[in-house]
Amino acid sequence: MPVRDVDLRFEEVPKYFVAGDIVMSHLFAVLSATFPDGEESFVRSVAAVRDRIDDDQLAEDVDGFVGQESMHGREHRAFNRHLAALGYPTRRVERYTEVAYRWFERVAGPKVHLAATAALEHYTATLAELLLTDSDARAVFEHDAVRRLFLWHALEESEHKAVAFDTFRHVGGTERMRRITMTAVHMDFLLELVAMTAVSVALDGNARRHPTQVLRGLGRLLRSPFVSAGAVRQLAQYQRRGFHPNDRDTTGLVATWRHRLFGATPEAITDPGRRVAGGSE
Repeated sequence: MPVRDVDLRFEEVPKYFVAGDIVMSHLFAVLSATFPDGEESFVRSVAAVRDRIDDDQLAEDVDGFVGQESMHGREHRAFNRHLAALGYPTRRVERYTEVAYRWFERVAGPKVHLAATAALEHYTATLAELLLTDSDARAVFEHDAVRRLFLWHALEESEHKAVAFDTFRHVGGTERMRRITMTAVHMDFLLELVAMTAVSVALDGNARRHPTQVLRGLGRLLRSPFVSAGAVRQLAQYQRRGFHPNDRDTTGLVATWRHRLFGATPEAITDPGRRVAGGSE
């Protein structure tokens, strides 16, 4: 699980960087703005139980997870600064996200915090697999730096998709807690993402002047791979009793994209179906 120190440049990225579409550009701008503080919270969730991990491989995976998520936060903050200069409310979304995660961590115990991290990691793994497998999904990112940002992020989300889940199980997280937490996360994530995207569009003067383009963009979003039946079904798999992220074997996909993005020789991941024991009803 390598930590890659990428250094992307976003100076030439246009305002509507997702296929020139107003709605999808705002959606991915808001999503990017939630990443840095969300991933810092994910790191805190595994760091809080790091001393309870007595499985050497899991401990190594946690270290890789922390390194990768920290890099994601750094690059998305740089992208968010550029988006703010273009008029997106990314700074306000970042502030709101930080406050919301800090509040949640104060009221939730370590296991619930880990359960929420595992649930949100399933979201990012689902989006990651979609981007890495669907050329239509990749094609919406027309600018090289933005496409590389999201593909690099997608690759590493696929590499570490089971780490938070395995950590949760290792420290005694139960099936019941996992599934209930995902239900709450699912409702909160979708409501907040839709609300923040709607506010972001409403604050865009160009969007207000061209409501027809906004309506057309909404229609394109609803027909896009990002809200396809396949993506919905993959998200729903998390609620299956006995679910594990490695039930979906993405070993070959990860090897392919390691080669395409970084020139590494395609290789299999050791023990792609490995599960960490622990957890109960």
